[in-house]
Amino acid sequence: MQTNFEKIFHPQRIAVVGVSTEGTGFGSGIVYSLNAMGFAGQIFLVNPKGGELNGTPILPSVADIPGTIDLAIIAVQARAVPEVLEVCRQKGAAGAEIFSSGFKELGTDEGILLERQIVQIANRGIRVIGPNCFGIYCPKSGLTVLPGPDLSRESGPVGFLSQSGGMAIDFANTGKSIGLRFSKMVSYGNGADLRETELLRYLADDPETGVITLYIEGIADGDAFFAAIREAARKKPVIVYKGGLSDAGARAVQSHTASMGGSRRIWQSLLRQVKAVQVRSLPEMSQAALAFATLPARPFRQISVLGGGGALGVAAADAAEPFGLRIPPFEPALSRRIEGILPRPGSSAGNPVDVANPFVPPKVLKEVLLMAAEDPRIELQIFISLLSHYKNMARLAGQPVKTVAPYRELAADFKAVADQTGKPVVIVLPNPRRGLDHLDVVEMIALARQVFMDHGIAVFDDLHEALRAIGHLNAYYEGVAHE
Repeated sequence: MQTNFEKIFHPQRIAVVGVSTEGTGFGSGIVYSLNAMGFAGQIFLVNPKGGELNGTPILPSVADIPGTIDLAIIAVQARAVPEVLEVCRQKGAAGAEIFSSGFKELGTDEGILLERQIVQIANRGIRVIGPNCFGIYCPKSGLTVLPGPDLSRESGPVGFLSQSGGMAIDFANTGKSIGLRFSKMVSYGNGADLRETELLRYLADDPETGVITLYIEGIADGDAFFAAIREAARKKPVIVYKGGLSDAGARAVQSHTASMGGSRRIWQSLLRQVKAVQVRSLPEMSQAALAFATLPARPFRQISVLGGGGALGVAAADAAEPFGLRIPPFEPALSRRIEGILPRPGSSAGNPVDVANPFVPPKVLKEVLLMAAEDPRIELQIFISLLSHYKNMARLAGQPVKTVAPYRELAADFKAVADQTGKPVVIVLPNPRRGLDHLDVVEMIALARQVFMDHGIAVFDDLHEALRAIGHLNAYYEGVAHE
């Protein structure tokens, strides 16, 4: 079947079916979210009872909408969905999102029959996302998953396909907080019609998507999925978080979206074979996506690490080794040059470089990074910032910590280092001060993250997370290069 993805992801005329004038149902919730996102097209509200919502009239039927529609958003009782879907098809809709639950995932004869009817209608010429889903988030067009009225309108390179609506909204919010930006996100739920394989093929050829991420509970056609993910991974990084690999997880998957999960060993083997990146949690998926979205498309095996703290060297070496990364010691002459500009005592000029003092001026840190980059073995540099320590300095100065911490200077200097040397700089911003008495530090760290990301510098909360993400990037690019 020919699919008009342009109308599905960038609709001009949307019908929201199941809008209630009372309470906060899914229908009225999605209308509110679309308006909050600034969706610029026309939205038609539908409910057999009629009425109005915030001054907008509610039509009794989709058939009463003048002209055609591009996309339908359906949030009615499961029994009413097939009839509504058919009318939407007759109205020319290219696609429909069915938020309603009560289908195959229940395991009842009625639910299975209703989902079968959805498939039959879809086969007559309308593509269906769902049922039992949260729909589409497309920043460029202003579509948003439910509930998502405050997601970013800034587009980016990360595409996401998810069987779980909750996972979709969590990833969208996580992405917003860490600086990830999305091209398209689809929560497809039961996947009665459009699901992982066809959507994966679409994202593989989508010029707006540079990195594909997936949360999968089960697949409908193993051979088709294998072919699609292998082809996609040849074109761009594909990151997969597979749910339901434990016995308990498999049982939860079956009740969540009525999918068969498959064994851990089979999935690990499949993903290795197609050169996809396997992750085991939402945070790990977010961090891997961040590395792929911000770092150049090549492996980085040998790195330098700069920061403060007595255990830095031990921690960095221990964390790097499991991910195949090396922190080679500098030649003695280079170490002496670096040592000459570091504060004394307590600093160390090997690799890792321990600056000992959290208040070393940005210009000194810039010079250290420039010197370290002279080592031809170094391919990427990591700076572990101790910005949280500026709370004490701010208190003494009687100023807010966000005005005292020099993250703006650091961002500009580190970007200059990366541009001058051709070796990326990654920032780690640990913050042990997260209590109610340190909310000013939490705010400052969030502001610093945004400034670093605005300069094109990836930011991680923890050194281990940064190294793991870089390890995923290395495995993918080295694997693709050896095909």
